[in-house]
Amino acid sequence: MSKAYWIVHVTVKDPAAYDAYRAANAAPLSQFGGRFLVRGAPQTVTEGSIRPRTVVVEFPSLKAATDCYNSPGYQAAIVLRRPASDADFSIIEGWDG
Repeated sequence: MSKAYWIVHVTVKDPAAYDAYRAANAAPLSQFGGRFLVRGAPQTVTEGSIRPRTVVVEFPSLKAATDCYNSPGYQAAIVLRRPASDADFSIIEGWDG
């Protein structure tokens, strides 16, 4: 079974409010086996354009990644994120080669 990933590119407009979102997403991510691989570290854009913050979360499966996103806990966290940031958010299945 392939792992799956949330790949999110974010522009944070209100850092304090975004911190509240980060605190709120901890429980659902843990519940569904989410693990941060990238969490807003400095980035170098070599082609095209991208939002200033990139986040990559690994999940044990596509089902876990999708179930986490759709969970009541994460949906409550989204309510905190949306006014604090603009985001491009995708869920993608990994490749096993």
